[in-house]
Amino acid sequence: MASKTGSCLCGSVTYTLAEEPKAYGACHCGMCRKFSGGIELGIQVMPDGVKFQPTETLAIYESSEWAERGFCVGCGSSIFWRLTAEGEMEGMFSIAAGSLDDMSGLKFDTEVYVDHKPSSHAFEGDRTKMTEAEVLAMVNGG
Repeated sequence: MASKTGSCLCGSVTYTLAEEPKAYGACHCGMCRKFSGGIELGIQVMPDGVKFQPTETLAIYESSEWAERGFCVGCGSSIFWRLTAEGEMEGMFSIAAGSLDDMSGLKFDTEVYVDHKPSSHAFEGDRTKMTEAEVLAMVNGG
Protein backbone atom coordinates (compact mmCIF):
# COMPACT_ATOMS: atom_id res chain seq x y z
CA MET A 1 0.00 0.00 0.00
CA ALA A 2 1.32 3.45 -0.91
CA SER A 3 2.24 5.92 1.80
CA LYS A 4 0.56 9.30 2.22
CA THR A 5 2.35 12.61 1.84
CA GLY A 6 1.56 16.09 3.04
CA SER A 7 2.90 19.60 3.45
CA CYS A 8 2.37 23.05 4.86
CA LEU A 9 0.65 25.75 2.80
CA CYS A 10 3.89 27.13 1.29
CA GLY A 11 5.36 23.66 0.72
CA SER A 12 8.59 24.24 2.64
CA VAL A 13 7.71 21.54 5.21
CA THR A 14 6.80 18.20 3.68
CA TYR A 15 6.32 14.78 5.22
CA THR A 16 5.73 11.17 4.32
CA LEU A 17 3.79 8.73 6.48
CA ALA A 18 5.28 5.23 6.69
CA GLU A 19 1.84 3.63 6.50
CA GLU A 20 -1.44 4.54 4.85
CA PRO A 21 -3.68 6.02 7.59
CA LYS A 22 -7.20 4.66 7.93
CA ALA A 23 -8.89 7.29 10.09
CA TYR A 24 -8.74 10.74 11.62
CA GLY A 25 -10.30 12.37 14.65
CA ALA A 26 -11.30 15.76 16.01
CA CYS A 27 -10.12 17.51 19.16
CA HIS A 28 -12.17 20.27 20.78
CA CYS A 29 -9.70 21.29 23.53
CA GLY A 30 -8.83 24.97 23.88
CA MET A 31 -5.20 24.54 22.80
CA CYS A 32 -6.15 22.68 19.61
CA ARG A 33 -8.85 25.25 18.81
CA LYS A 34 -6.34 28.10 19.11
CA PHE A 35 -3.55 26.24 17.26
CA SER A 36 -5.72 25.11 14.35
CA GLY A 37 -8.08 28.08 14.22
CA GLY A 38 -11.08 25.86 14.92
CA ILE A 39 -11.40 22.14 15.38
CA GLU A 40 -8.15 20.17 15.15
CA LEU A 41 -8.57 17.25 12.76
CA GLY A 42 -5.68 14.84 13.14
CA ILE A 43 -4.26 11.47 12.23
CA GLN A 44 -2.53 9.53 15.00
CA VAL A 45 0.96 8.43 14.01
CA MET A 46 3.66 6.90 16.22
CA PRO A 47 7.14 8.54 16.20
CA ASP A 48 8.68 6.22 13.62
CA GLY A 49 5.66 6.59 11.34
CA VAL A 50 6.45 10.01 9.87
CA LYS A 51 9.47 11.62 8.22
CA PHE A 52 9.65 15.42 7.85
CA GLN A 53 11.69 17.27 5.20
CA PRO A 54 13.22 19.78 5.61
CA THR A 55 13.34 20.02 9.37
CA GLU A 56 14.91 23.52 9.50
CA THR A 57 11.60 25.18 8.53
CA LEU A 58 9.65 23.21 11.13
CA ALA A 59 9.36 25.06 14.46
CA ILE A 60 8.31 23.45 17.75
CA TYR A 61 6.28 25.15 20.48
CA GLU A 62 5.93 23.53 23.93
CA SER A 63 2.22 24.09 24.47
CA SER A 64 1.84 22.25 27.80
CA GLU A 65 3.68 20.00 30.23
CA TRP A 66 2.68 16.99 28.13
CA ALA A 67 2.54 18.16 24.50
CA GLU A 68 4.27 20.25 21.86
CA ARG A 69 3.12 21.59 18.52
CA GLY A 70 4.90 21.84 15.19
CA PHE A 71 4.33 24.50 12.55
CA CYS A 72 6.00 25.99 9.48
CA VAL A 73 8.07 29.10 10.18
CA GLY A 74 7.39 30.36 6.64
CA CYS A 75 3.62 30.24 6.30
CA GLY A 76 2.55 29.42 9.86
CA SER A 77 0.64 26.25 8.94
CA SER A 78 -0.18 23.92 11.82
CA ILE A 79 1.47 20.58 11.06
CA PHE A 80 1.11 18.47 14.22
CA TRP A 81 0.90 18.18 17.95
CA ARG A 82 3.05 15.56 19.69
CA LEU A 83 2.61 13.87 23.06
CA THR A 84 5.70 14.40 25.22
CA ALA A 85 4.41 12.81 28.45
CA GLU A 86 6.10 9.58 29.48
CA GLY A 87 4.18 6.38 28.87
CA GLU A 88 3.10 3.99 26.13
CA MET A 89 1.91 6.77 23.84
CA GLU A 90 4.95 9.05 24.33
CA GLY A 91 6.02 10.61 21.04
CA MET A 92 2.70 10.00 19.29
CA PHE A 93 1.89 12.64 16.67
CA SER A 94 -1.48 13.98 15.66
CA ILE A 95 -0.70 15.08 12.12
CA ALA A 96 -3.04 17.82 10.85
CA ALA A 97 -5.39 15.94 8.52
CA GLY A 98 -5.82 19.02 6.34
CA SER A 99 -2.09 19.04 5.60
CA LEU A 100 -2.36 15.71 3.77
CA ASP A 101 -2.08 15.92 0.00
CA ASP A 102 -5.04 13.53 -0.28
CA MET A 103 -7.58 12.67 2.45
CA SER A 104 -9.56 10.18 0.34
CA GLY A 105 -10.37 6.89 2.01
CA LEU A 106 -10.03 8.19 5.57
CA LYS A 107 -12.84 7.57 8.06
CA PHE A 108 -13.77 10.23 10.64
CA ASP A 109 -13.94 7.97 13.71
CA THR A 110 -13.19 9.88 16.95
CA GLU A 111 -13.94 13.13 18.79
CA VAL A 112 -12.08 14.06 21.98
CA TYR A 113 -12.62 16.76 24.58
CA VAL A 114 -16.31 16.67 23.67
CA ASP A 115 -17.06 18.35 27.01
CA HIS A 116 -15.20 21.43 25.66
CA LYS A 117 -16.95 21.49 22.30
CA PRO A 118 -18.83 24.71 21.50
CA SER A 119 -22.55 24.00 21.46
CA SER A 120 -22.79 25.23 17.86
CA HIS A 121 -20.40 22.49 16.64
CA ALA A 122 -22.04 19.24 15.62
CA PHE A 123 -20.85 16.53 13.27
CA GLU A 124 -23.18 14.14 11.54
CA GLY A 125 -22.78 10.40 12.11
CA ASP A 126 -21.64 8.11 14.89
CA ARG A 127 -18.10 7.88 16.22
CA THR A 128 -16.21 7.34 19.47
CA LYS A 129 -16.56 10.39 21.74
CA MET A 130 -14.35 11.03 24.77
CA THR A 131 -14.34 13.70 27.48
CA GLU A 132 -11.23 15.46 28.78
CA ALA A 133 -11.09 13.11 31.80
CA GLU A 134 -11.28 10.04 29.56
CA VAL A 135 -8.51 11.32 27.29
CA LEU A 136 -6.22 12.20 30.20
CA ALA A 137 -6.80 8.79 31.80
CA MET A 138 -5.85 7.11 28.51
CA VAL A 139 -2.74 9.30 28.02
CA ASN A 140 -1.63 8.81 31.62
CA GLY A 141 -2.11 5.04 31.43
CA GLY A 142 -5.39 4.57 33.16
